[in-house]
Amino acid sequence: MFSVLLSVYYRESPIYFTQSLNSVFSQTRPPSEVVLVQDGPLTKELDSVITSFISQYPSILKVVKLSTNQGLGKALNEGLKYCSYDFVARMDTDDIAKPCSFERQLDVFEKNCNIDVVGSWLEEFEGNINNVLSTRKLPELHKDIYEFAKSRNPINHPVVMFRKDAVWAVGGYQHFPFFEDYFLWVRLLMNRAQFYNIQDSLLYFRLSSDMFKRRGGWKYAMDEIYFQNAIRKMGFISLWQFIKNVFIRFVARIIPNSVRATLYKKLLRK
Repeated sequence: MFSVLLSVYYRESPIYFTQSLNSVFSQTRPPSEVVLVQDGPLTKELDSVITSFISQYPSILKVVKLSTNQGLGKALNEGLKYCSYDFVARMDTDDIAKPCSFERQLDVFEKNCNIDVVGSWLEEFEGNINNVLSTRKLPELHKDIYEFAKSRNPINHPVVMFRKDAVWAVGGYQHFPFFEDYFLWVRLLMNRAQFYNIQDSLLYFRLSSDMFKRRGGWKYAMDEIYFQNAIRKMGFISLWQFIKNVFIRFVARIIPNSVRATLYKKLLRK
Protein backbone atom coordinates (compact mmCIF):
# COMPACT_ATOMS: atom_id res chain seq x y z
CA MET A 1 0.00 0.00 0.00
CA PHE A 2 1.26 3.49 -0.79
CA SER A 3 0.32 7.16 -0.96
CA VAL A 4 0.62 9.67 -3.80
CA LEU A 5 1.48 13.25 -2.84
CA LEU A 6 0.62 16.28 -5.01
CA SER A 7 0.41 20.03 -4.52
CA VAL A 8 -1.70 22.38 -6.64
CA TYR A 9 -1.85 26.18 -6.72
CA TYR A 10 -3.98 28.73 -8.52
CA ARG A 11 -1.85 29.11 -11.65
CA GLU A 12 -2.20 25.48 -12.72
CA SER A 13 -4.14 24.64 -15.87
CA PRO A 14 -7.42 22.77 -15.16
CA ILE A 15 -6.90 20.74 -18.33
CA TYR A 16 -3.37 19.67 -17.40
CA PHE A 17 -4.48 19.06 -13.81
CA THR A 18 -7.23 16.72 -15.02
CA GLN A 19 -4.80 14.82 -17.25
CA SER A 20 -2.39 14.45 -14.37
CA LEU A 21 -5.00 13.09 -11.96
CA ASN A 22 -6.37 10.74 -14.61
CA SER A 23 -2.89 9.26 -15.02
CA VAL A 24 -2.61 8.75 -11.25
CA PHE A 25 -5.95 6.93 -11.03
CA SER A 26 -5.27 4.80 -14.12
CA GLN A 27 -2.24 2.92 -12.82
CA THR A 28 -1.66 -0.83 -13.03
CA ARG A 29 -0.94 -0.56 -9.29
CA PRO A 30 -3.48 2.05 -8.16
CA PRO A 31 -2.64 4.14 -5.08
CA SER A 32 -4.14 3.35 -1.68
CA GLU A 33 -4.61 7.08 -1.14
CA VAL A 34 -3.93 10.34 -2.95
CA VAL A 35 -3.04 13.33 -0.79
CA LEU A 36 -3.67 16.59 -2.64
CA VAL A 37 -2.50 19.83 -1.03
CA GLN A 38 -4.33 22.98 -2.08
CA ASP A 39 -1.54 25.52 -1.72
CA GLY A 40 -3.76 28.55 -1.08
CA PRO A 41 -7.08 29.52 -2.70
CA LEU A 42 -7.67 28.12 -6.19
CA THR A 43 -9.68 29.19 -9.22
CA LYS A 44 -13.24 27.99 -9.65
CA GLU A 45 -12.12 25.78 -12.52
CA LEU A 46 -9.49 24.01 -10.40
CA ASP A 47 -11.95 23.64 -7.52
CA SER A 48 -14.38 22.04 -9.96
CA VAL A 49 -11.76 19.49 -11.06
CA ILE A 50 -11.10 18.53 -7.44
CA THR A 51 -14.82 18.22 -6.67
CA SER A 52 -15.24 15.93 -9.67
CA PHE A 53 -12.44 13.59 -8.60
CA ILE A 54 -13.63 13.52 -4.99
CA SER A 55 -17.00 12.31 -6.23
CA GLN A 56 -15.28 9.56 -8.24
CA TYR A 57 -12.75 8.52 -5.57
CA PRO A 58 -14.22 9.56 -2.20
CA SER A 59 -12.32 6.97 -0.18
CA ILE A 60 -8.96 7.57 -1.88
CA LEU A 61 -8.60 11.30 -2.53
CA LYS A 62 -7.68 13.27 0.58
CA VAL A 63 -7.57 17.07 0.21
CA VAL A 64 -5.45 19.24 2.51
CA LYS A 65 -6.30 22.95 2.30
CA LEU A 66 -3.81 25.70 3.13
CA SER A 67 -5.32 29.13 3.73
CA THR A 68 -2.47 30.94 1.94
CA ASN A 69 0.12 29.98 -0.67
CA GLN A 70 3.11 28.53 1.18
CA GLY A 71 5.34 27.41 -1.67
CA LEU A 72 6.11 23.88 -2.79
CA GLY A 73 8.40 22.80 0.04
CA LYS A 74 6.06 23.81 2.85
CA ALA A 75 3.01 22.49 1.00
CA LEU A 76 4.58 19.07 0.43
CA ASN A 77 5.81 18.88 4.00
CA GLU A 78 2.29 19.55 5.25
CA GLY A 79 0.87 16.97 2.85
CA LEU A 80 3.41 14.39 3.97
CA LYS A 81 1.88 14.55 7.46
CA TYR A 82 -1.38 13.22 5.99
CA CYS A 83 0.20 10.34 4.06
CA SER A 84 -0.85 7.14 5.82
CA TYR A 85 1.64 4.74 4.23
CA ASP A 86 5.41 4.39 4.34
CA PHE A 87 5.83 4.43 0.56
CA VAL A 88 5.04 7.85 -0.94
CA ALA A 89 5.04 8.63 -4.66
CA ARG A 90 5.39 12.22 -5.84
CA MET A 91 3.52 13.64 -8.79
CA ASP A 92 3.17 17.12 -10.25
CA THR A 93 -0.19 18.48 -11.34
CA ASP A 94 0.71 19.14 -14.97
CA ASP A 95 2.65 15.97 -15.84
CA ILE A 96 1.41 12.56 -16.98
CA ALA A 97 2.51 9.32 -15.32
CA LYS A 98 2.85 6.24 -17.49
CA PRO A 99 0.41 3.47 -16.51
CA CYS A 100 3.07 1.18 -15.02
CA SER A 101 4.96 3.89 -13.13
CA PHE A 102 3.97 2.98 -9.56
CA GLU A 103 4.16 -0.74 -10.24
CA ARG A 104 7.73 -0.47 -11.51
CA GLN A 105 8.84 1.54 -8.49
CA LEU A 106 7.14 -0.69 -5.94
CA ASP A 107 8.78 -3.69 -7.58
CA VAL A 108 12.21 -2.20 -6.81
CA PHE A 109 11.29 -1.67 -3.16
CA GLU A 110 9.86 -5.16 -2.84
CA LYS A 111 13.05 -6.72 -4.21
CA ASN A 112 15.49 -4.42 -2.36
CA CYS A 113 14.62 -3.78 1.27
CA ASN A 114 17.63 -1.45 1.70
CA ILE A 115 16.48 1.08 -0.92
CA ASP A 116 14.96 4.36 0.36
CA VAL A 117 14.45 6.39 -2.84
CA VAL A 118 13.48 5.14 -6.30
CA GLY A 119 13.47 7.49 -9.27
CA SER A 120 13.48 7.03 -13.03
CA TRP A 121 14.07 8.80 -16.30
CA LEU A 122 11.38 11.06 -17.75
CA GLU A 123 10.40 12.21 -21.23
CA GLU A 124 9.96 15.92 -21.84
CA PHE A 125 7.21 16.94 -24.24
CA GLU A 126 5.50 19.99 -25.67
CA GLY A 127 1.81 20.11 -26.52
CA ASN A 128 1.00 16.40 -26.32
CA ILE A 129 2.83 13.23 -25.34
CA ASN A 130 3.39 12.29 -28.99
CA ASN A 131 5.76 15.26 -29.24
CA VAL A 132 8.62 14.12 -27.00
CA LEU A 133 11.61 16.44 -27.39
CA SER A 134 14.12 14.94 -24.99
CA THR A 135 14.70 12.48 -22.17
CA ARG A 136 16.24 13.31 -18.82
CA LYS A 137 18.40 10.30 -18.06
CA LEU A 138 20.02 9.73 -14.67
CA PRO A 139 22.56 7.25 -13.28
CA GLU A 140 21.22 3.95 -11.98
CA LEU A 141 23.26 2.90 -8.97
CA HIS A 142 23.69 4.62 -5.62
CA LYS A 143 27.41 5.37 -5.86
CA ASP A 144 26.96 7.00 -9.26
CA ILE A 145 23.89 8.90 -8.09
CA TYR A 146 25.90 10.26 -5.15
CA GLU A 147 28.65 11.58 -7.43
CA PHE A 148 26.17 12.96 -9.95
CA ALA A 149 24.43 14.88 -7.16
CA LYS A 150 27.56 16.96 -6.59
CA SER A 151 26.99 18.74 -9.89
CA ARG A 152 23.34 18.15 -10.87
CA ASN A 153 20.00 17.12 -9.40
CA PRO A 154 20.18 13.29 -9.23
CA ILE A 155 16.44 12.55 -9.04
CA ASN A 156 13.53 13.54 -11.27
CA HIS A 157 11.22 14.86 -8.56
CA PRO A 158 7.87 14.40 -10.38
CA VAL A 159 8.51 10.67 -10.72
CA VAL A 160 10.08 9.66 -7.41
CA MET A 161 8.87 7.24 -4.75
CA PHE A 162 10.44 7.20 -1.29
CA ARG A 163 10.15 5.77 2.19
CA LYS A 164 8.38 8.34 4.33
CA ASP A 165 10.39 7.43 7.44
CA ALA A 166 13.67 8.13 5.62
CA VAL A 167 12.43 11.57 4.57
CA TRP A 168 11.19 12.45 8.07
CA ALA A 169 14.56 11.33 9.46
CA VAL A 170 16.23 14.30 7.73
CA GLY A 171 13.50 16.82 8.55
CA GLY A 172 11.23 16.34 5.55
CA TYR A 173 10.87 18.93 2.81
CA GLN A 174 12.23 22.34 3.73
CA HIS A 175 11.51 25.77 2.30
CA PHE A 176 14.23 26.35 -0.29
CA PRO A 177 12.69 28.11 -3.35
CA PHE A 178 13.42 26.24 -6.61
CA PHE A 179 15.57 23.64 -4.82
CA GLU A 180 13.26 21.94 -2.30
CA ASP A 181 13.76 18.53 -3.86
CA TYR A 182 17.50 18.81 -4.55
CA PHE A 183 18.10 19.93 -0.96
CA LEU A 184 16.12 16.93 0.29
CA TRP A 185 18.18 14.50 -1.83
CA VAL A 186 21.44 15.92 -0.53
CA ARG A 187 20.33 15.58 3.10
CA LEU A 188 19.15 12.02 2.44
CA LEU A 189 22.43 11.08 0.75
CA MET A 190 24.43 12.52 3.62
CA ASN A 191 22.25 10.51 6.01
CA ARG A 192 23.21 7.33 4.12
CA ALA A 193 19.82 6.76 2.53
CA GLN A 194 20.09 4.42 -0.48
CA PHE A 195 19.04 5.59 -3.95
CA TYR A 196 18.17 3.83 -7.21
CA ASN A 197 17.06 5.15 -10.61
CA ILE A 198 15.10 2.89 -12.96
CA GLN A 199 16.73 3.05 -16.40
CA ASP A 200 13.51 3.77 -18.22
CA SER A 201 11.11 6.69 -18.55
CA LEU A 202 8.03 6.44 -16.33
CA LEU A 203 6.62 9.93 -16.82
CA TYR A 204 5.83 12.54 -19.44
CA PHE A 205 7.12 15.92 -18.23
CA ARG A 206 5.46 18.98 -19.71
CA LEU A 207 7.79 21.64 -21.13
CA SER A 208 6.73 25.25 -21.63
CA SER A 209 8.34 28.60 -22.35
CA ASP A 210 7.19 29.70 -18.90
CA MET A 211 9.27 26.94 -17.33
CA PHE A 212 12.43 28.20 -19.04
CA LYS A 213 11.58 31.73 -17.95
CA ARG A 214 11.20 30.61 -14.31
CA ARG A 215 14.62 28.96 -14.47
CA GLY A 216 16.35 32.17 -15.43
CA GLY A 217 16.94 35.69 -14.20
CA TRP A 218 18.95 37.24 -11.41
CA LYS A 219 16.71 36.01 -8.59
CA TYR A 220 17.00 32.38 -9.69
CA ALA A 221 20.75 32.82 -10.16
CA MET A 222 21.17 34.21 -6.64
CA ASP A 223 18.94 31.49 -5.14
CA GLU A 224 21.10 28.89 -6.88
CA ILE A 225 24.29 30.40 -5.46
CA TYR A 226 22.68 30.34 -2.02
CA PHE A 227 21.77 26.67 -2.48
CA GLN A 228 25.22 25.68 -3.69
CA ASN A 229 26.80 27.48 -0.76
CA ALA A 230 24.43 25.71 1.64
CA ILE A 231 25.47 22.24 0.47
CA ARG A 232 29.12 23.35 0.50
CA LYS A 233 28.79 24.36 4.16
CA MET A 234 27.19 20.96 4.86
CA GLY A 235 30.31 19.30 3.45
CA PHE A 236 28.58 17.69 0.49
CA ILE A 237 30.67 19.52 -2.13
CA SER A 238 34.15 21.01 -2.04
CA LEU A 239 35.00 24.66 -2.54
CA TRP A 240 36.26 23.84 -6.05
CA GLN A 241 33.01 22.04 -6.91
CA PHE A 242 31.07 25.02 -5.56
CA ILE A 243 32.99 27.45 -7.79
CA LYS A 244 32.57 25.20 -10.83
CA ASN A 245 28.82 24.73 -10.24
CA VAL A 246 28.19 28.42 -9.67
CA PHE A 247 30.11 29.49 -12.77
CA ILE A 248 28.28 27.09 -15.09
CA ARG A 249 24.84 27.77 -13.62
CA PHE A 250 25.20 31.55 -13.33
CA VAL A 251 25.87 31.88 -17.05
CA ALA A 252 22.87 29.64 -17.84
CA ARG A 253 20.55 31.74 -15.65
CA ILE A 254 21.38 35.17 -17.03
CA ILE A 255 21.39 34.43 -20.78
CA PRO A 256 18.21 35.26 -22.76
CA ASN A 257 15.28 32.90 -22.24
CA SER A 258 15.20 31.76 -25.89
CA VAL A 259 18.90 30.83 -25.78
CA ARG A 260 18.46 29.01 -22.47
CA ALA A 261 15.55 27.01 -23.91
CA THR A 262 17.64 25.98 -26.93
CA LEU A 263 20.60 24.96 -24.78
CA TYR A 264 18.31 22.98 -22.49
CA LYS A 265 16.66 21.06 -25.31
CA LYS A 266 19.66 20.54 -27.59
CA LEU A 267 22.70 20.27 -25.32
CA LEU A 268 21.56 19.25 -21.84
CA ARG A 269 19.29 16.42 -22.95
CA LYS A 270 19.84 13.36 -25.15
